[in-house]
Amino acid sequence: MMRLIRSREDAIVVLRCRIEMYVAEKMSGRRAANNRIRGPQSALTDFLASNNISAAQISAEYDRRQREARQREQEEALANGETIEQEHDNEQEKDEESVEIETAAQKKRKRQQEATVSKIKKGKAVKKQKKSKGDDSDGGDSDVAWDMYTKKKPLPGQLENCEECNKRFTVTPYSKTGPEGGLLCVKCSKERTAQEKKNQKPKKQVVSRDKRRQVQSNLLDGIVQIGAKSLQDICIKAVANNIHDIDEFGDLPQELLDPLSQILSRRRAITSRTLDLFLRPDLDTIDLYDCGKLETEDYIKIFSVVPNVRNLNLRNAGQFKDEVIDYIVERDVPIRSLQLEAANLVSNDKWIQFFMKCGERLEFLKLTWLDYSMDDDAFSHLVRYCPNLKRLKLKKCFRLTDAALNAMKELKHLERLSLRFPTSTSSVNLAELISSIGPNLRTLSLENFTDADDDVLSAIHTSCTQLQKLRLTENDCCTDAGFVGLFTEWSNPPLAFIDLSSNRSVDYSQPDGPEEPIGLASAGFEALMEHSGSRLERLDIPSCRHITYESFSNIFDGKQQYPLLKDINISFLTKIDTAIVAGMFRSCPQLIKVTAFGCFTVTDVAVPKGVALIGVPNAQDSIVQEGDVDADYF
Repeated sequence: MMRLIRSREDAIVVLRCRIEMYVAEKMSGRRAANNRIRGPQSALTDFLASNNISAAQISAEYDRRQREARQREQEEALANGETIEQEHDNEQEKDEESVEIETAAQKKRKRQQEATVSKIKKGKAVKKQKKSKGDDSDGGDSDVAWDMYTKKKPLPGQLENCEECNKRFTVTPYSKTGPEGGLLCVKCSKERTAQEKKNQKPKKQVVSRDKRRQVQSNLLDGIVQIGAKSLQDICIKAVANNIHDIDEFGDLPQELLDPLSQILSRRRAITSRTLDLFLRPDLDTIDLYDCGKLETEDYIKIFSVVPNVRNLNLRNAGQFKDEVIDYIVERDVPIRSLQLEAANLVSNDKWIQFFMKCGERLEFLKLTWLDYSMDDDAFSHLVRYCPNLKRLKLKKCFRLTDAALNAMKELKHLERLSLRFPTSTSSVNLAELISSIGPNLRTLSLENFTDADDDVLSAIHTSCTQLQKLRLTENDCCTDAGFVGLFTEWSNPPLAFIDLSSNRSVDYSQPDGPEEPIGLASAGFEALMEHSGSRLERLDIPSCRHITYESFSNIFDGKQQYPLLKDINISFLTKIDTAIVAGMFRSCPQLIKVTAFGCFTVTDVAVPKGVALIGVPNAQDSIVQEGDVDADYF
């Protein structure tokens, strides 16, 4: 090695190598002696170690002092009459309050996060919509991310320059944003708002589903309201909507009380409280169309508050009992017109007592849905003690039979007769009744008399010469020849109302009917329109399925005119098609309502303005074409 050391620099290199080898030997020996790696120690650690102080001793001393402090507090609490449980409860309440505060803060942060996410999603949806419409601007996450780093809008109270006029103004919460994202001053905001309103296209009014449903309901009830409502109708509806805040109606006339009663009855809002609104001593007419929530005392209250009531109309009067009849008889209430529905708790003896006491001045009587009282014996007393009766309506009175028909022959002053007997009756007795009282009749309504035959039609033709309204429904015995004989050379003036619903053969094995047509067929329909078409206002012929397509085409060809016809019901006549309905629109200039349920071949018909076409789902989307029906009428 000495030979290799040739200069001073070489000697220094050799010395450095020997020092590094020595240090390496010493370090390896130390690691073998103590196989642990120790880091540097702080001055505090060295101080504690030099004074024999350990961390375990410090922790033990701290725990001891805490136990002694809690023990002293317990002794003081017991000395003052307090319990440790109260303190624990207080601490628990504080902890619960802190937990609630923390929970509320977490919910608030969560709502803020959800709102931010929702805003970002809406921004994405708007960008996508713009992109689908051909907008060249880039959408997506990049725009949302860019918006997050853009400069925030100035807060209210700060000063800002207007984007358009560069005028300095104070920012308010109502400051509008310009097209470039800046804020606008008050003057520029007004100008921009006016320009936007000027350029804005008028929005097409969309009828909600609920209003559309109400429109259809009103049309089915015969309510066709074209155009805006009158001020009177608006006020009536406002009163009905706030009925529970009204103490009295004041001096409202009967013309306004009746529509209010109809609306409240439809809503089943006639109660003991609302009943008081319709009662005044000066009234003589009471019309309540739903009395389902009234008690017997409420009916007695009607006659005690309105002692001179002459016209009484009570529907669904289930609690109208014998006590009410006793009160009417004792007070001698001057009733001239009585309409009762479902008054099944009035016994036959009370009906007889009522007819004997009040029957002489009774002019109009309508009884419906009586399944227990009013038998033939009580009806015979009605005929005996009610000689001045001019209008009689008996529907769904289950205990009346042919004996009642025979007794009606004595009612010589009858002008309007409406009957619907659920029990079977004889056609001969019905024909004799019509022959006896027919000359004075102006209305004849016979519903569900399935056994009536051509003799009844012949009796109508011979005896009735002043009829204005004729109804004969749900019959399968009268023939088409009988209807031809009824309307041919009939001395009665043209009818205004005709209802011949469901007059057809019920033998469904022969859908076209027998060779001798049963019910209203083509010849009878043509004779009907020839006799009454000039003055006819309403025509109901649903389910008269034996009328041919050619007959309808000849009647409604657009050339023959029926100037007063307003309402037509042609439901379940499968031969009716679009051409027939269009011909009705041309032949009936005053037409308002056409009901055509089950006419599936009526499609794509153009309905004139002001005409309601009901029951044709394939005809068009709207019920009234080019006309507006008020959905809030009821």
